[in-house]
Amino acid sequence: MEYIIIILASIAFLAILAFVLELNIKKLKAIGENKELDELTNLFPENIDICRSILKMLGNEEVKVTEEKDSKTSLYVVVNNSITIANIRSSYTRIQTIAHECVHSIQRKKMLWFNFIYTNIYMLYFFIVSLLTVFKVINTPYIFLTILIIMGMIQYFIRSGLETEAMIKARYIAKDYLEQNDICSSENIKRIVKEYDRLNNMGIKLVNFDILARNFVKIIIYCVVCIVFC
Repeated sequence: MEYIIIILASIAFLAILAFVLELNIKKLKAIGENKELDELTNLFPENIDICRSILKMLGNEEVKVTEEKDSKTSLYVVVNNSITIANIRSSYTRIQTIAHECVHSIQRKKMLWFNFIYTNIYMLYFFIVSLLTVFKVINTPYIFLTILIIMGMIQYFIRSGLETEAMIKARYIAKDYLEQNDICSSENIKRIVKEYDRLNNMGIKLVNFDILARNFVKIIIYCVVCIVFC
């Protein structure tokens, strides 16, 4: 019964939080689709060139930059100090997205490494504890559930801090890049940056909710395992 209460409470919390934050994925996608702005940013160099220019602006040119046209996700990997750019050439959001990954590359390496190592330990803990519970090796799941919750909250605060910082700074870096290149008029730059602001206003909330929700899903899954196998 206790596990059912935790499951219901978790679902209710996420539903209320989504309602209060007024999250709307369709609206966010709609903001990111603007053919007129797409055409304006298509005048700018290729993604890799933009990335290298921004890295130079940030004084961090040692990062390896590649483009993966079959991928939908751009990311910075601290393990090999590299940025992979997804297939975003046709979107006006690409400059801010690239700037976002560039910001990750200059964040404190200790924090990035801690996030990488801790997240993997957290995931491993979840799978091992769930497996041990299934095979009835664990007889006191409440203790392990409590640890899972605490680890999840720590992971959320670390990842949330890194992502929020990158999203906020990326807007200003993208603006600086647009202004330093004599390609768009100042009026068009204002239009592009205005849309970046709209994206961030909703995107920051959505990203933070997504990170938190993923941790709650693990809690819910483990509670289901406990109900079925304990």
